[in-house]
Amino acid sequence: MPPALPPDADAPGTILCIEDHPICMALVEAQLARFPGVTLIKAATGREGVQLALQQQPDLVLLDMNLPDIGGLEVVRLLNEPIAQRLLRVILLTADSFSIEVVKAMSLGAHAYWHKPLTTERLFAELPRALQGARADRERARRR
Repeated sequence: MPPALPPDADAPGTILCIEDHPICMALVEAQLARFPGVTLIKAATGREGVQLALQQQPDLVLLDMNLPDIGGLEVVRLLNEPIAQRLLRVILLTADSFSIEVVKAMSLGAHAYWHKPLTTERLFAELPRALQGARADRERARRR
């Protein structure tokens, strides 16, 4: 039985998931469907993800580090400006153990690292807080 939704699960937000593996994307989509108010945007490549992140300005990006065209580290580099301005929060997803690529992406401003497969427990525990933090960051950045 999946865990109960956290009390702040109704925190609305837009999430861009950049994931090339159809089963992993379907798993994320099914898990996010349990969060009222969350809108999911999907991208299957790094380049498509960068384009959608810049056009759609989601609250949060869930980024697979191993993509078919450009890697997650390059995606973080290409999104450096909105990340640095705190207009975009990126969470890295990878099945690899903590790697130098993850360390580099974190040093460039990625917010967190979640190990794949993404569990319902982790998502329920951390997603509402991540969305609330992303919205708070964006509000502070806009007031400057």
